[in-house]
Amino acid sequence: MKLRKLLLIFVISILSISVIACTSKDTGGKDKDGDKDTANIDPFDHTEKYTITGMTFRFGDPPPLKSPGLDMINERFNIDYKPEIIPQGDYTEKSSAIVAGGSMPDLVGFQAGDSRFYQWAEEGAFLPLDDYLKHYKTLGGIPDSIYNAFKVNGHIYGIPRYTNPYPLTPIVRKDWLENLGLELPTNYEELKEIAIAFTNDDPDQNGEKDTYGVAIGENINPNFNMGAYWDFNSWYHQNDEGQYIPGIISEGRKELVQFFADLYAANAMTKDFAVLNWADTNGEFYSGKAGIFIGGVSGMSEDYMSGLLDIDPEAEFVAIPPFEAPDGSVGFTRGSGNSGILALNAKLADDPGKIYRALELVDFGKTYFAKEERNPDNADFDWMWGKEGVGYNMEDGSPVYVSNFSSDGLSPSTYFLDNREHVPSDAAIKYADDYSLPAMKALVDSLQQMFESNKMYVDPANGVISQVNQEKGTDLTQFVMNEQAKMIAGQRSVSDWDQLVEEYLQRGGADLIKEMNEGIKEKGYTDRVWE
Repeated sequence: MKLRKLLLIFVISILSISVIACTSKDTGGKDKDGDKDTANIDPFDHTEKYTITGMTFRFGDPPPLKSPGLDMINERFNIDYKPEIIPQGDYTEKSSAIVAGGSMPDLVGFQAGDSRFYQWAEEGAFLPLDDYLKHYKTLGGIPDSIYNAFKVNGHIYGIPRYTNPYPLTPIVRKDWLENLGLELPTNYEELKEIAIAFTNDDPDQNGEKDTYGVAIGENINPNFNMGAYWDFNSWYHQNDEGQYIPGIISEGRKELVQFFADLYAANAMTKDFAVLNWADTNGEFYSGKAGIFIGGVSGMSEDYMSGLLDIDPEAEFVAIPPFEAPDGSVGFTRGSGNSGILALNAKLADDPGKIYRALELVDFGKTYFAKEERNPDNADFDWMWGKEGVGYNMEDGSPVYVSNFSSDGLSPSTYFLDNREHVPSDAAIKYADDYSLPAMKALVDSLQQMFESNKMYVDPANGVISQVNQEKGTDLTQFVMNEQAKMIAGQRSVSDWDQLVEEYLQRGGADLIKEMNEGIKEKGYTDRVWE
């Protein structure tokens, strides 16, 4: 393991040298912010034709290098576009090799949290984007709180690949609550009482003792935080020195571990949670055994839900609103708002026209089309999806890609390095429209209404990179998680909490906290931010 880490450090060092050398040469020694006067340049002037290169990852097979979709992009933007789309499993290795060879393309994609983005931005490999984003409808509308995660030394170097900001949060069987005459909980004590009632009081009214409260699996997942105060992933709490600390060692987490320990002792949660994988954990809830789980506004499985409704057609579900924390706060931690990053090569600084064209391409790829715009009457949508009857067909009023839209490159959308629509904060999106089952629609509606009715905490650690965290963070978290699982199962007392925190700090946690807070301070965070 040590040899592997040494080899990794060596490779990264070589890459860093390559990045610095390439950047210094290509920028001609100019200030990395560029010194060209862009005031008199029309960002949307297509007179000059540019060659634009790029690379990113993709889950699934990449589209062909020549196709109708690629031709449509070249014609629309007057470019010779050369995207290299690499299967996700090979991307880190292949993209690193490309950069090490001195061939960094104009546009470079990264998976969320890829430390190479921050390291290379620090070394001057990427173009600061602050002065350009305002020209574009989508890029200019992304909130500063999202862009903050992609700032290095005060400048924006990355464009986020959108993901909705709403996390997975606890849900409960509404029909079981009604059968037992119970209300939605407002604190953990009430939630515990509900879980125990689901275990002992026959909530499905079948006359058998075959149900229980909380479905949970290995690594204490789901973590059932009812707000940022209890979120083990969030940097919400502060120590006596005023430093933000990871939620996994906070007082909120201690309260939650005690809650689980009480449920475990009462047989009101999954007994073999420590060894239960995620698929089997889902099975505990969707088989009708457990009554408390998690849900989200997107990515929910209607196949799972259909299976449960086959067992119990009367099943209903509802979101549990966030609890008021001891400090008076109410609200969940907002998601990072990104599932990937796109950066521009610093060498573009010498050619503002090419910068604008590249960003126009990126901006269009992220265009959001409302439900009523997703049809052939909207010229931009029709073009993006490859024209009706070629790249897609309309079925029951909704667009559906043809099966070979990507494999044959029929749709321009498949060639954008970031083709994830960025949903504006003021968009009247209704997530329930993505589902067909009435029970699922009702659940998703309740989740969306809950999120829109409460502010969400902006985690100051988003986008902060710590060398200690990279080297020790995963092992530290796993160590604490394992010890907390022992506390839940009664193999270690929760009264050992302070000792566990001290063990975390001595194993490298103190250095991790120090570095993370330096990064948080550098990004300008002081007080907690809720939006």
